Amino acid sequence: MLIVPRRGGSHTGRAAILTIVAAILVATLAVPVRAWFDQRDEIAGLEAEVASGQLLVEELRVEKLRWADPAFIAAQARRRLHFVRPGEIGYTTIGTEDLPEELSVAAVEELVPQLWYERLWSATAEADGVDESGTDKKGGSAGDKDSTSTEEGQ
Repeated sequence: MLIVPRRGGSHTGRAAILTIVAAILVATLAVPVRAWFDQRDEIAGLEAEVASGQLLVEELRVEKLRWADPAFIAAQARRRLHFVRPGEIGYTTIGTEDLPEELSVAAVEELVPQLWYERLWSATAEADGVDESGTDKKGGSAGDKDSTSTEEGQ
């Protein structure tokens, strides 16, 4: 019996062919797999859009039921159109469209512009180092500062 010696290159050739076949399979499957992932993302986005649309439809359905109630319509007419019932006196405030519903007195005072002489007086007091109440920012009152300076000069 003859023994045929094995060639060392036969394993390398098979490995190369196997590698080429695997690369072709990966390249062939890459495009459809990527398309599948893109479609899954698109489906998820569309499902979220449908869910938000269903919430909007439900809110509008509730709103429609509200508008079917005559008491709600009357309340909206009173609020939006300033309707009053016979014997009532209607009051309208002007210039409150941009203001929040509830404001504190301090917040309203901040919204009202300061008069020119108030700005001048506060700027002068700030330059002198005196706060709005007339107290020196260093601790004493504004009058004390003047009296000490006149005493030093004498």
